[in-house]
Amino acid sequence: MAYGSFSGAVDVFMPITVVADAAREFQACFPNTPLRLYVEALGGAVQPVLENRADIGIVGSLPAVPAGLAKERVGEIAFAMVAASTHPLAALQGIIPSEELTQHVQLVLTDRTDLSKGRQFGVMSTSTWRLADLFAKHAFLLNGLGWGGMPMHTIADDLNAGRLVELAIEDVPAGGLALPMFAIYRDADPPGPAGRWMIDRLKRCRGE
Repeated sequence: MAYGSFSGAVDVFMPITVVADAAREFQACFPNTPLRLYVEALGGAVQPVLENRADIGIVGSLPAVPAGLAKERVGEIAFAMVAASTHPLAALQGIIPSEELTQHVQLVLTDRTDLSKGRQFGVMSTSTWRLADLFAKHAFLLNGLGWGGMPMHTIADDLNAGRLVELAIEDVPAGGLALPMFAIYRDADPPGPAGRWMIDRLKRCRGE
């Protein structure tokens, strides 16, 4: 049975393997429903929902959801502050004081939209380099160009291999912060069968 097309916007922090697993089952359940997927950061995962280009969004890196949108928690991801093993911060012992952090460039994910204009999330340094792509940020971290936060699932291999080091920072627990992820949709236009299925499937796979 066909339900028309289905569009989703997914925060780049969401593990793409989880999304792909859900998409494989989606294809089996809705074989005649074309899928369109946007993968963006911050407001980029919200804007398509606001503009009616996506039926649902899965967001986490933009903490506040604009008015007119409903949200449902679908899980959480671990998020840690890291630097290359060759970076000066990696050589420090114990908790790194905030005044030391300000002496080094922090790599910050920036928003392609205006939804977070005037707000900063997790910025601890007075010196920042801003990148709109998480994979570019990853490459810059590996090259020792700065320090910054990354979803743990994207850097697990680098931590295990010693290419990146988790930084001990005040108020950031060892093992990373727990960043909640939410499904969002327009209040006036709740998800249809395909969107409802996808939200419920992601809740199950994230253990919620």
